Amino acid sequence: MVVFPNVKINLGLHVLRKRPDGYHDLDTCFYPVPLSDILEAIPSKEFEFSQTGLEVPGGEDSNLCIRAYSLLKEKYNIPPVKMHLHKIVPMGAGLGGGSSDGAFTIRLLNDLFHLNLSPVEMSEYSAVLGSDCPFFIYNKPMIGSGRGTDLLPADISLADNYIRIIHPGIHISTAQAFANLTPADNRLPVAELLALDKSLWKDKLTNDFCKGTYKNFSQLSEIESSLYNDGAFYACMSGSGSAVYGLFDSEPPPAPKSGYFIWTGRLA
Repeated sequence: MVVFPNVKINLGLHVLRKRPDGYHDLDTCFYPVPLSDILEAIPSKEFEFSQTGLEVPGGEDSNLCIRAYSLLKEKYNIPPVKMHLHKIVPMGAGLGGGSSDGAFTIRLLNDLFHLNLSPVEMSEYSAVLGSDCPFFIYNKPMIGSGRGTDLLPADISLADNYIRIIHPGIHISTAQAFANLTPADNRLPVAELLALDKSLWKDKLTNDFCKGTYKNFSQLSEIESSLYNDGAFYACMSGSGSAVYGLFDSEPPPAPKSGYFIWTGRLA
């Protein structure tokens, strides 16, 4: 069985306050984007995981595909599988690529072994893997609150718009990203901002991580400006970075040659 774990962007990201558990309360909109990895799993005599494409740093303890399999193995005693991941999405880009791989592993194993888990049950298991994972169980526009795992459908569609994602290969640690911002909860909710005409998003819809991150990594601000120069009606960094995306009404001009990861596609 083969699945295609896709990425997400954040349309607005407000960091509201620090929680007693050490996480932060967020307000954001997750939106699915059809840039994806390729994940295959088949029944096998013993568990085996292999990977090609972009290198995934870390060992088995940090591999969300392996952790997802181990979680369902413990709960449901599922048989061994031979699993292969072809990694296309760059890691550490704020696109949720690793989280998507983990969540899609749960979805794949649920189908492969007829576990009959509901989306709510799969969401609860995926939350053990990471805060972005539950979104990919539903994989449709969702407003995320709490630490990002509390999800409600978002009344937003970018169907037939185009997106360009540019990742310059900069790694920004989560600790570094949070160190450069001050939580604040006195803003309009992201859902209300998305209801505005999209021509107003540039000035109204913000990602709290951008200010400090752009100050430390000026090339990210330059990428955002270049996307606006190419005709984007909205451009921003996704998540805590460092990928920057632009949204377009029509297909944007060809991207200039660079050493950056650049992907352009049409949204569904």
